This record gives sequence, structure tokens and C-alpha cells, in this order.
Amino acid sequence: MTGSIIVVKLGGTEGVDFSAICADAVEILKQGQKLVLVHGGSAEANALGEAVGIPPKFITSPSGYTSRYTDRKTLEVFLMAVNGKVNTLLVEQLQRLGVNAFGLSGLDGRLMQAERKESIQSIENGKRKIIRDDYTGKIEHVNSNLLHMLLDAGTLPVIAPVAASMQGEALNVDADRAAAMVAAALHAETLILLTAVPGLMKNFPDESSLIRQLPKSQLPAALEAAQGRMKKKVLGAEEALKLGVGRVIIADGRIQSPITNAISGNGTVIL
Repeated sequence: MTGSIIVVKLGGTEGVDFSAICADAVEILKQGQKLVLVHGGSAEANALGEAVGIPPKFITSPSGYTSRYTDRKTLEVFLMAVNGKVNTLLVEQLQRLGVNAFGLSGLDGRLMQAERKESIQSIENGKRKIIRDDYTGKIEHVNSNLLHMLLDAGTLPVIAPVAASMQGEALNVDADRAAAMVAAALHAETLILLTAVPGLMKNFPDESSLIRQLPKSQLPAALEAAQGRMKKKVLGAEEALKLGVGRVIIADGRIQSPITNAISGNGTVIL
């Protein structure tokens, strides 16, 4: 297993078991496998937003993708919840398990550089709206040298989904697509997307309709069929494979040993 890199994305939704993922990461690292973790934090960001009186607002693009509307105030809540709390607590859990985890966001050392979207389109009540004060971006570049330096130093990078704009502004970026870009930059053998379902389902939410194997040629059709948040995962998988990642596995993050379970082919394996 030595030499290859596995990138694991931990879903930020309710139900994903961060403790089980951390415990499993420890076992995998003991086998000499190199790991990089990328995490979300939408549930924490939603809860904090409600608590401080800036409730989350979601927008749906004309092509059906849902994303968080991120004006400057919402961005600051997102940074507190995701980069502040989720990242730090993940690093703490790993440190307590004896792993020298290194928490950072894509803003640190310009690890992830993104193009800030000048305007985004949203469909509300059937009408198209243009939003211009949004702090979101699409990742253009990942500083793989910085990640290799951290890996070579024997640390486990734990990355929050925040990028730097070309002007140095903090941007909210989609964690699935961030994980895909990190995996591509590191020429990772495997990208694992852990979520609160067993994988991609033919008839969502019927878990018995799990698609176990998906050739990448069928990804455009899967993208059409995917519901809600799963759309971004399929898109991330498509981007990762296009950029040279060996395989992508969308798998269950609610169970014991979720990374090991995914590596052994449980979930939706996309090649």
C-alpha cells in the first residue's frame, strides 16, 4: 500500500460518523498508507447560523445544483463553523488517537486557489435571479507541493473547504469538488466520498437500489438521475476521473470502519 495516496472526503451532513472515520484512519495509517482528509461542515454551519441569527439560505442554479448563498456575513459564520470548529475538533480527535494531524484550509498558504464567481444565477419561484455579492468560487489550482511537504513530514492533512480567491479573499467552495481537485493534484489512486447513504441509488431513497459499479461513461446519465446533494458528488467524481484519479468510491460514512469498507469496494465504485 505504500506510495499511493487516498483522499477521503467526510460529509458534513447529519449522520456521518466522524469518530468512526478517525479511528479507521488510524488503522489505515499504521499500514503505511498515505491519507489526506477533506471535510464538509454544512450541518454545523446551519446550526451556528441559526444560533447567531443569520440562518442559512440555499439557492438552486438553473441546472439544478443546490448551494449555500454566501454573502460576507454568511461567509464569516461558515468560517467559524467549518474552519473553526469542525476542522479543530477533527484534528483534536486524531491527535488524541496518536495521529499528528495538521488542520488547514485552502486559504492557508494558498493551498486551494479559486476563481470568485462574479455573479451566480438562482431560480426562485420559477424566476431567474442574478446574485452578485456571493463569496463562492470554483477551484482552479491546488498547491500539491505544500501537501507533499506535510505528508513527507509524517502529518495527516485535514482540509477545510475554504479557498483563496486570486485577490486573496476567503471563498466557500464545495467540499466534494475540493476533494476531487486535491485528489487530482496528488495523483491519488482513490478518492472516497463518505456520506449519509450507502452510495448512489437507482431509486433514491431506496437503499436496496444501490449501484455497486458505475463505468465513468455512464456518469452523465447518473448526473441527470442524482438527487439534491448527490449531484455535486457525481460531478466531483467526474472531475476527479477526468483529471487522472484512479477510482472514486461514494460510500457510507455512518458505519464502523467506513474507509476500510469503501476501499474493499462497498458503495458505488466509479472507474
